[in-house]
Amino acid sequence: MSNANQPSLASGHEGTLRDQFSAYISRLKNGEMGSLPAVGAVLVLTGLFAMLSPVFLSRINFTNLFVQAAELTMLASALVFVILLAEIDLAAGVTAGVAMAVFIVLVKFLALNWILALIAGFIVGLAIGWVIGFFVAKIGVPSFVVTLAFFLGFQGMQLILLGEGGVYRIEVPEVIAIMNNNMPDWAGWALIIVMAVTMFALGVWDRARRAKYSLVNKPFSILIIRTFALLILGGLAVLIMNQNRSQGSIPIEGVPIVIPITVVILFICTFVLERTKFGRHLYAVGGNPEAARRAGIKVARIRIFAFMICAFLAVVSGIFHASRIGNVDGSAGHTIVLSGVAAAVVGGVSLFGGRGKVLNASIGALVITMIDNGLGLLQMPAGVNFLVEGGVLLLAATIDALARLRTGGSIVRK
Repeated sequence: MSNANQPSLASGHEGTLRDQFSAYISRLKNGEMGSLPAVGAVLVLTGLFAMLSPVFLSRINFTNLFVQAAELTMLASALVFVILLAEIDLAAGVTAGVAMAVFIVLVKFLALNWILALIAGFIVGLAIGWVIGFFVAKIGVPSFVVTLAFFLGFQGMQLILLGEGGVYRIEVPEVIAIMNNNMPDWAGWALIIVMAVTMFALGVWDRARRAKYSLVNKPFSILIIRTFALLILGGLAVLIMNQNRSQGSIPIEGVPIVIPITVVILFICTFVLERTKFGRHLYAVGGNPEAARRAGIKVARIRIFAFMICAFLAVVSGIFHASRIGNVDGSAGHTIVLSGVAAAVVGGVSLFGGRGKVLNASIGALVITMIDNGLGLLQMPAGVNFLVEGGVLLLAATIDALARLRTGGSIVRK
């Protein structure tokens, strides 16, 4: 539905920067804030913790922030696919835990090749996602109930596979390297150049595709600004990470391996959601399932695939976790799922479905990680961390609810 306050642009023409700015301000007035609150939170937290702790902006902590955020970013991105449907997956964390338990059993006790063991873990994750999706989409059991049941049950499954108190060290160097090793200096610069070229090429492709169908294009200058912003900000990050951040005699420098892995996965997820038929259908089902059904979209299939993708990405998060701590135990994934939901919501993904992006969730994950990291540097009790994260989540959910009201949505009140 068009808004009378937004600038009117003839089809086939290119809007000006002023038109785009006016349209953006209009969306903000209507409550469509996107990731703006999360970006603001990143800036505020950076300034606050920098004043309170001189270590916060040090080279080693700057790099550690992105490494620590990778695990939560993956889980938050996984949850985006189901939250966009106004569903929830409370079992995402323990799904990752079970998959990693299967991995360690196959490697440790059956001496299976680690690559085949990882593939088996992903298959287990996809199977779990399919079963959850089947109960939700085909039988009609609420996702909260289904995933809560799996959350409880899979804790028992982890104990059965690993034994009570079982902790098994990962002795696969390739897995440990994901979160603990760094790329050569030149690879970090190559990563930024590839990202910028890809962004520019996709932007040009989008413009050509829209022009073909006589749709309005954003000004070409916006694409130029975004590309240069990525080069400048990304280049600054690489410059910092390529400097020696070791506090000992052995130098530690370079972009951590987990960062390009995370970037590639985020790019694929964004491409799927924003540039594929499945992505368009996912947003349609999340916005109005009945209208989507009448339009010929197979709603049940979309829901099942969404839960399968969520489970698959959750397993990636589990791999990151196991790589970071160097072992697999029976309690993996029991608590992180709540932080994943918080990250997605803080990033601007609507709990009511149909609105949000993977990039939003990654910014939200950075906010949650910064809170945890900053309070840890200040040696605050763990209880303070939970209180702050809970408050941030409540604030984000309130903003989401108010935005829904301002954009014409309804919330049932008693």
